[in-house]
Amino acid sequence: QVQLVESGGGLVQAGGSLRLSCAASGRTFSSFAMGWFRKAPGKEREVVAAFSWNGRSTYYADSVKGRFTISKDNVKSTVYLQLNSLKPEDTAIYYCAATYSDEATNLDDYEYWGQGTQVTVSS
Repeated sequence: QVQLVESGGGLVQAGGSLRLSCAASGRTFSSFAMGWFRKAPGKEREVVAAFSWNGRSTYYADSVKGRFTISKDNVKSTVYLQLNSLKPEDTAIYYCAATYSDEATNLDDYEYWGQGTQVTVSS
């Protein structure tokens, strides 16, 4: 079992930046593959970024490549998502998730989810 708690969301103007954090507790953090997902109003939840359990494989959705960066700190058991050059279409609830799989980009493969943090980008 693992518990995930996101933080760092907020209201920002287009072009601005935010850093989301996801603090994990419970099972050994370093053994999980982690991902960030988002759900915008009227849209399905989609993967934003993810990496394998050992951090050697990283995935980014095309819509965020070059603007978002996923990272983790195993000592702090925390995953981060740095959001730069934000656009109004990035407005969504952002969720972090953990999976026992070596790596995954499909939300159905993730066993544990945080409660989400709202990111709102104004034009």
